Amino acid sequence: MPILSTNLAAAALACAARGWQVFPLRPGDKQPLPRFTDWEANATTDPARIRAFWSRGPAFNVAVACGPSGLVVVDLDTPKPGETPPPEWDMPGVNEGADVLAVLAERHGEAFPLDTFTVTTRRGGTHLYFTAPRGARLRNTTGRYRTGLGWLIDTRAAGGYVVAPGSYVDLPDGAGAYRIAHDTAPAPLPAWLAHLLTTPPAPLLGAPNVAGTVADLPAYVQAALKGEAERVTDAVTGGRNHALNKAAYNLGRLAGAGALDADLAGSVLYEAAAVHFCTGPNAFTPADARATIRSALAAGARNPRTITRGNAA
Repeated sequence: MPILSTNLAAAALACAARGWQVFPLRPGDKQPLPRFTDWEANATTDPARIRAFWSRGPAFNVAVACGPSGLVVVDLDTPKPGETPPPEWDMPGVNEGADVLAVLAERHGEAFPLDTFTVTTRRGGTHLYFTAPRGARLRNTTGRYRTGLGWLIDTRAAGGYVVAPGSYVDLPDGAGAYRIAHDTAPAPLPAWLAHLLTTPPAPLLGAPNVAGTVADLPAYVQAALKGEAERVTDAVTGGRNHALNKAAYNLGRLAGAGALDADLAGSVLYEAAAVHFCTGPNAFTPADARATIRSALAAGARNPRTITRGNAA
């Protein structure tokens, strides 16, 4: 399905008119152009810049940079062929991300958040646009990991972007347009969703042979785990691996001193890093995280921290 660049320029300008900062994606794709690796800093609402770029020829798709636009977008996906829900979501009536969100809303005694700007995605999913809570530190989550809201629900906030309405994506896993389904101003992010997105899950303890739980650890070790996990989750694009390396080194020093199990530290850090997992030009993958955690924990353990009586209180 051909898309005229004039249509996509209009789509970009329409987003900018709403105050949303945009940048170009590859034609028919969801990935930024190679020259836009620092897309969050280069996203714009300037009509002149937008017209100049989209007049250059190819039908560049449009992306909305969520963080600079003050948005949180809840992405309700549909399963790929053969994909089945994990055990915790294997229940009657749960077939896609919208069903999972409905269950979450019911569990919290809340209504499904329908009255907000809504986009239908290429594979029949839904993007729900919300305004970000003032002062909240929200980042991306994915339903593939425990840090997400649930199966087939991703969220995009600071450090994330979404394909804008008017774009057309043609990839092996599906082709289609992104279309406005409910044209209204984005509603504030519901408080119950904001709470879920700002309350970290209990750290994963990993293999059964990991000794103890976080709650059994001394207070100063618990504080170190929490602080280093936050260092990782709050990292910005381009600084993710550095933050993870520093956090793992610091916890490795505690492990080297015998104050913390290295496997437990690795599990907590992996869970924190999962919010950043992505592919494309700025790829950060599970394999990247595991390699960094393993090497930095080992390096820290070779320089163990000196534990004083004050530390152990």
